[in-house]
Amino acid sequence: MWAIGTVTFFLSAVLDNLTTTIVIVSLLRKLIPSHKDRLVFAGLVVISANAGGAWSPIGDVTTTMLWIGNQITTLNIIVKTIFPSLICFAIPTFIISTQMKGFIERNESNKEKLFSTPKERKSVFIIGVACLLFVPVFKTFTHLPPYMGMIFGLGLMWLLTEMVHSGKDESEKGLLSVNHALRKIDTPSILFFLGILLAVSALQSTGILTSLASALDRSIGNISIITMIIGFLSAIVDNVPLVAAAQGMYSLDQYPTDHFFWEFLAYCSGTGGSILIIGSAAGVAAMGMEKIQFGWYLKRIAWLAIIGYLAGAGVFLLQHYLLNL
Repeated sequence: MWAIGTVTFFLSAVLDNLTTTIVIVSLLRKLIPSHKDRLVFAGLVVISANAGGAWSPIGDVTTTMLWIGNQITTLNIIVKTIFPSLICFAIPTFIISTQMKGFIERNESNKEKLFSTPKERKSVFIIGVACLLFVPVFKTFTHLPPYMGMIFGLGLMWLLTEMVHSGKDESEKGLLSVNHALRKIDTPSILFFLGILLAVSALQSTGILTSLASALDRSIGNISIITMIIGFLSAIVDNVPLVAAAQGMYSLDQYPTDHFFWEFLAYCSGTGGSILIIGSAAGVAAMGMEKIQFGWYLKRIAWLAIIGYLAGAGVFLLQHYLLNL
């Protein structure tokens, strides 16, 4: 339980929480034959992936949006949110690990037909992770948008894989190429996020988001409470539109780059989506892959996610007000 959670937590900071969830759940299918046991692990993966994605500028769509919008910087978001995110992951993992007893029966692994050697697979994996880690460095030194770094990394990956597999038969090389991977792009999800961002931009252009921000300030007043409410709402509405709305509601003149509000928003929106299975892209992916029932997740996992979310938020606020971090 701790091994799966820890790997998910740190891997999601590099690969992003959606990709990590897909990878780890696919791995669980090979390790755990029992679907009932696998559901609990999948619930933990959702919490761990969202917590891990919250402290990295490339770990979650919402933190990436804040990073691109110049609301946060790479080093600052890591320093301010890594410990609260770690608490958000560790407490639910500890509770689940005390409830799980016995041993997991290993599934008899079937040998898959592979067209690459172990050395080639390790090389491609290392190159791929290095390209992802290079994106913040690329943005820092070139001051170009992060997507330029991703496209550059993709081009480099394409070139190197073509060189690695150049001596193979076309039928084998085709399955290992970047061109083959590009055919599997989840276009409906891309269009879904595009539609959300266009809708939010329309609300911003008409002044509705500004009016909403003013109404929240008048009725609540405390920015910490407002941010925590946004985190809870992200479990229902999805965190992407809420962060996009917050970016339209509050300007950089009001809250400059690396302000407490933006950092706390990155944590709350990233981890708050774990409360419901539909609250994050990672949760939706796990639900589809393992056929997780909404009611089952609400009964077994949601309360753990709430405890982790509140504990991490408490640690974040203590850091800010007591340690001036």
